[in-house]
Amino acid sequence: MIGNIPEDKINELIQEHETLRNRIIDPAEMADQRSYSKLGRRMKELDKLVNCWYDLKKTHQSIQDNLEMIQQADEPELKEMAEEENVELKEELERKFEELKELMMPKDPNDDKDAIVEIRAGTGGDEAALFAADLFRMYQYFAERKGWKMQTLSANATEIGGFKEVSFSLSGEYVYGTMRFESGVHRVQRIPQTESSGRIHTSAVSVAVLPEADDVDIDIEDKDLRIDVYRSSGHGGQSVNTTDSAVRITHIPSGLVVTCQDEKSQLKNKTKALKVLRARLLDLEISRQEAQIASQRKAQVGTGDRSGKIRTYNFPQSRVTDHRINLTSYRMNAILVGEIDEFTEALRLAYNNEKINN
Repeated sequence: MIGNIPEDKINELIQEHETLRNRIIDPAEMADQRSYSKLGRRMKELDKLVNCWYDLKKTHQSIQDNLEMIQQADEPELKEMAEEENVELKEELERKFEELKELMMPKDPNDDKDAIVEIRAGTGGDEAALFAADLFRMYQYFAERKGWKMQTLSANATEIGGFKEVSFSLSGEYVYGTMRFESGVHRVQRIPQTESSGRIHTSAVSVAVLPEADDVDIDIEDKDLRIDVYRSSGHGGQSVNTTDSAVRITHIPSGLVVTCQDEKSQLKNKTKALKVLRARLLDLEISRQEAQIASQRKAQVGTGDRSGKIRTYNFPQSRVTDHRINLTSYRMNAILVGEIDEFTEALRLAYNNEKINN
C-alpha cells in the first residue's frame, strides 16, 4: 500500500477501465448514442484516475530509489543530489495523493450535465438590469475560454442595454459541475451611470444554474401541461407583434411557468420552453434531495440555497468577495471578462472537502 490509498479499490477501477476500453470500440455500443456518451464520460474519468495512480506509483518508487542511494552511496555529492530531489518528489507525491483522493470521490451524476443559467435583475432598478448584462457577458467570456457552446434561450432587455432577465444554455465538458456554485444572489456596489451625485449604490442580481435534464430524467405528461400562444412583445425584429409565435407553458402539478418568445417559429419557442421546464423540474427534485441531506448535516457550500448573498462586486475598490468561502480577489477587470476560475475552483474544492468531512 502507498500511503492510505486502498489498492484493492484502485485495482477494481483499473479493471473497469480495461473493460470500458474494450466496450468503447464495440460498434454495438455506438448504436445507442446516449448510452455511448455516458460511456465516453466515464472513460475520461477513469483515464485521469488511472494515469494519476501510475504517476503516483512512479513518484513513490523514485523516492524509494533515492533513499536506497542515500544509504549506499559513498560520494557526498550523490547523497546531496538524491536528498534534494526527494524534497521535490515528496511535494509531487503529496499533490498526486490529493488529486487521486479527489478523483476517487463519488461523483454527482449531474456534474457532467449541460446547464441552463437564468439571470434576473433584483433590487436596484436600471442599475440591477445593467449588472445582469455584465454577468451575462462575464459568463459568455468564461464559456468561450472553457470551449463551451452557449445559446441564448430568452431575454427581456431594457432600453439602456441591461436585462430584466436572460436565460441561456451551456454545453460542453463538466459544465454543471463547474457552474453550479454560481447560483445565488450577486451584489454590486458602484456608482450607477444614471447617478449624477456620484453616490455608490448597492444592487442585486440573482443567478440560477440548472442541470439540463434528459428525457429519462424528467417524465412530463401532456395532461400536466397547459400551453398558451400569444404575440411576441418588446424589443425584437420584424416578427414582434405580427404572429402568435410566443409560447407560455404551465406545468400544472408544480405551478412552474416558462415563456419563450425569442424565435420566429412557435415550434422552436415551444422546444426551448420545454427544455427550460425540464431543467427547472430536475432542479426542484435535486433541491428536495439536498434539503433531506441538509437536515442531517449543515452544508456549507453548494446546497442550492439561492436566498442569500453569495458574492459582492465592489467597483470602487476593484474587489470581488465570495462570502461562502471568504475569498477576495482584486482582479475585477479580469473577472468581468470571464476569468472566474479562482472562484469556481476554490468553491469546488471547498464543496469536496465538506463532503469528505461529513
